[in-house]
Amino acid sequence: MNRTIRAAVCSVAVTGLAFGLSSCSEAVDQVDKAVDETYEVTYEVTGKNIDSIEFHGGGGKAMEPKIESVSKPKLPWKKTVTLRGIMPAAVMPVAADPEGAQLTCKIIHKGKVLEEQSADGLVTAGGCTAESPVTG
Repeated sequence: MNRTIRAAVCSVAVTGLAFGLSSCSEAVDQVDKAVDETYEVTYEVTGKNIDSIEFHGGGGKAMEPKIESVSKPKLPWKKTVTLRGIMPAAVMPVAADPEGAQLTCKIIHKGKVLEEQSADGLVTAGGCTAESPVTG
């Protein structure tokens, strides 16, 4: 983290929370660690008549992740990605079918389902977004 941001974090910690200098330093170190830490998630999408899947694939910045896309995915679809810091895990399957579509998405981290959603209908857009496990 650059010096200006570290100074701002330190200033806020000291002013707002009345931390001493050592506590401020510890708080900044924790923020630095969380921003640099990586974690893996697995996205799973099942259903029928799904046209595309968009997901955070690990590129970009924490609050402006690069969105990757797969057209006409073979179902069930599964993808494991490595994300960094506070970047949220997110997957969004989209379907438009006159006979109706069905979809379910899951985000899994270390064997635990962080988020699961299902949808069905003529035009279906379902999505799963999960908070980074690094932050919590």
